[in-house]
Amino acid sequence: MEFISKALPATKRVALVAHDNRKGTMIDWCLRHRALLEKHNLLATGTTGGKIEEATGLRVERLLSGPLGGDQQLGARISEGEVDLLVFFWDPFEPMPHDPDVKALLRIAAAWNIPVACNSSSADMIVQSALMDQAFNREVPDYQNYLEQR
Repeated sequence: MEFISKALPATKRVALVAHDNRKGTMIDWCLRHRALLEKHNLLATGTTGGKIEEATGLRVERLLSGPLGGDQQLGARISEGEVDLLVFFWDPFEPMPHDPDVKALLRIAAAWNIPVACNSSSADMIVQSALMDQAFNREVPDYQNYLEQR
């Protein structure tokens, strides 16, 4: 696969996902960064999005619940270039019945080279980066060239 440079915009499209045991941590994180997050476009899996909206007043586009397809919806959005940052607080101590969906979501995020935070420390570092509020280039698969070569 060849790669091309593509800009991440200054206003990011931030996907928020949290497993059940991590939803409280996600809400606390969103409250700490509320002023920053309200400058960006937020989307989340269903239950997480609802809890964030209720606790913070932030506007969140809600997809389906993760186990019902929300993780896959996010993966599709990433591959379509509609997600710029994934904040995914997953629980490393709890087995997930939809673990294949979780792995697929993380694989797609890596394939399309978007920043991923899996805990509050990494999320803090990403959103406090100077790049959070400005456009910057990243390398992504050159899918058009891939199709032409086939």
